Amino acid sequence: MRMLLPCFLLLCTAGVSVAEVQTKAVEYMDEDVPLTGHLYWDDSIEGKRPGVLVIHEWWGLNDYAKKRARMLAELGYVAFAADMYGNDKVTDQPSQAQEWMQFITADVELWRQRAGLGLEQLKASEYVDADKTAAIGYCFGGGTVMQMAYGGADVHGVVSFHGSLPAAPEEVWGRIEPEILVLHGQADSFIDPAVVTNFQNKLEEAGANWEMDIYGGARHGFTNPDAGDYGIENLQYDAQADARSWARMQAFFDELFAD
Repeated sequence: MRMLLPCFLLLCTAGVSVAEVQTKAVEYMDEDVPLTGHLYWDDSIEGKRPGVLVIHEWWGLNDYAKKRARMLAELGYVAFAADMYGNDKVTDQPSQAQEWMQFITADVELWRQRAGLGLEQLKASEYVDADKTAAIGYCFGGGTVMQMAYGGADVHGVVSFHGSLPAAPEEVWGRIEPEILVLHGQADSFIDPAVVTNFQNKLEEAGANWEMDIYGGARHGFTNPDAGDYGIENLQYDAQADARSWARMQAFFDELFAD
């Protein structure tokens, strides 16, 4: 019997496939700039499901952004980690990251267009319910998803994690459709308190549907366990703020995508 038991178990499980998160690289273009994003989905889920666009930090589309996309797939979403820089640009040098980021953010139309192309790749997936989409972003990516909201991107909601806080321009007041969730570190010295106040005031004047959660003592990059490795004092991981902000995002999506 001892010898037969393993064989019996093998026969019972031979036809069972183990579900797991799948991923594939997706190549696309912004005029003459080649971009490569990464799509993530759980192959055990049948049918279409909500999709979430993920916008990376100013370092480029590195493993951290891909990790968050995978985590979203594990929650049952289809996630697309978009490429905002192109040509496989990734760095761990702040000066280089700042140069790349400033090139994109200097032209708001380019900024929104580049993010919008990532959204197009997400919506084109056979696994995505294109009527149920959202976007999340980290640092530079947080500012990016705010620009998506201001620019009329076809998403139900956006979530900014320790992002830059661009104020809503007057020309979009009364026309911001996506719901907005902003998750901010109170001790983030990159963002002056006056900027926070102005950001909140402009959203209110714009008539946006918004919420801002502020985590006491949390610095910039509070969701990234590797934040402290870059040698910048204001970058620091905060496990509690990370866990709470991720849970708040999940609750936001549960409400956003409720049938």
